[in-house]
Formats: sequence, C-alpha cells, structure tokens
Amino acid sequence: MRILLTGSTGMVGRNFMEHPAAQDFEILAPSHQSLDLQDYLQVERFMAQNRPDVVVHAAGVVGGIQANMARPVAFLLGNLDMGRNVVMAARSAGVRRLVNLGSSCMFPRGLATPLREDMVLTGELEPTNEGYALAKIMVARLCDYISRQKEGFEYKTLIPCNLFGRHDKFSPDVSHLVPAILQKIHAAKRDGAPSVEIWGDGNARREFMYAGDLADCLVEAIRRFDSLPSVMNVGIGADHTINDYYRIGAEIVGYTGTFHHDLTKPVGMMRKLVDTSVARGWGWQASTPLEEGMRKAYDYYLGLSSQTPSQAAGRV
Repeated sequence: MRILLTGSTGMVGRNFMEHPAAQDFEILAPSHQSLDLQDYLQVERFMAQNRPDVVVHAAGVVGGIQANMARPVAFLLGNLDMGRNVVMAARSAGVRRLVNLGSSCMFPRGLATPLREDMVLTGELEPTNEGYALAKIMVARLCDYISRQKEGFEYKTLIPCNLFGRHDKFSPDVSHLVPAILQKIHAAKRDGAPSVEIWGDGNARREFMYAGDLADCLVEAIRRFDSLPSVMNVGIGADHTINDYYRIGAEIVGYTGTFHHDLTKPVGMMRKLVDTSVARGWGWQASTPLEEGMRKAYDYYLGLSSQTPSQAAGRV
C-alpha cells in the first residue's frame, strides 16, 4: 500500500516512520524542500504523479500557548492552506482514502468533559489558540463534506489530545507543556536554580499522550480504514493537573528544588479531556503510561543536548 505522509519531519511523522509496522507500507515522505504544501499546484502535481492509496495529513504549524498568541496569523493561514491544498489535491487526483489529523483545540472552551466528537462547533473557542483551532475545524469539515458529496471517497479525521515524545520541540518559544517542563526543570537542575516558575496556579488539567501511541493508532487506521469512524478522538482518557506534570518531571530529572506560581500568566482552558469511548469501541487504546512516556521524552532530550549546535539545529 502506498501512503503519502505529510509532515514526515515533524514529531507525529517521525514517530509514524519509526513504528515497526511502517516497513509494511510504501511511504512517500516528501520534505518541505521537495514539496511546499502551501503551494496548491505543487501538491496537485505531486498527487497526480504519485497516486497514493492513502493520504495521512500530519503536517502543521504547531506550538505552545506562547507561539499561538504571538503568531495567530501563521497558525490560522498556515494550517488552513496546507490542509485545504492536501485535501483538494487528493480529491482532484482521485485518492479515495485520507486520514486528516485534527486537534483537541477544535473543542469549545468551558464544556463539561470528557469531550465527545459531536461537541465540535457547539460553543466559543479558547482565545489563546483560536486561529489554530479554526483552521483545524475547517479542514475537518472539508473532509466531511467531500465524503458526503463525492461517492466512494472517505476522508476521515482523527482528533488527538495533546502530544509529547521523541522528536518533540524543546525550544521554550515553540514547545508545548511537557517538553517545556522537562527543558525548564533540566535547566534549573543544571544551573542550581532553587525554584522553577509555573504559569497560573497549576490547577488547570491537561491530557497528554505519547506520540508513539498516536503513530500506532495511525497504523491501525490505515489497516482497518473501512471500519474507522469518520471522526474519532485519540487520547488516553485521563488527565492531570499542570502541577502534576511538573512534579513528575522533577522526579524524572532528579530536581529537588521548589516551584512558584505566576498568577499573571495565561493558562488557556481549565480542562480539555477527550472522550475515548468511540476509539475503545473501535478496538484501540493508548498503551504508554505517562511516566514512561515522559522518561522516554527526557532521554531523547538528553540525546539532543549532547549534540553540537549544528547537529541539533532543526530538531529542537
């Protein structure tokens, strides 16, 4: 089976490529240099020339709360343009199967959790990542419209919870919560800092899944595509407070200092736990415990830290 994987150099793409089952597929994994997903003509030409059996759209402009707040235009247009181009070029080339990756940011703020798939577009979005969320919603809806309008075409969307793991970004200006925590605590231990800052009071809750588990779900989605629901959450079905993630991070890093809270900083949604009952009913669930995943992510970070600046460039 020939798979076109977008975003092959990102965290999700690299974890998919590392999955033991990846060798069962012929994977087309063009880099940004060889295929600009924001150029529709390039994408259309690539689809027509290569005719993949399945497209897995995992590319995106991604980042944590700081990056989303600083660059909302890039997060909106970048994700919208890439998603629209990939989906419409696949349709034009006659590719009948496509797996689109959404985000739990698509869900409205302030809803009771767990968040079911049918809750998308039922309320106001979280302002701190609204641009990113809008783009993800529009691409997911485009997939749904094509599936309904064009007979024989099945374009489906997976909505993963927050992710972390190998090949994550640890630079403070772009990282998500877990890699940011590991990097901050590592730096505090290295520098002998007595305390580490936490944004807000630390009571907001977040669900984080090891990226290798999402890769496993993608493999199953390709293998059992016909039975895959049209929209499906992918998560672990449990969440923890931000304070919990800092505590676990400190245990993994071996940091014995204290934490202090900056109540002036934004924290985003107070809770964002996805309902995984559809995925469990389909026969899949995540298998990596949080502590094990965070330890693997930290080991990966230590490997990056031991490289020269030129080796690590583009990977962190």
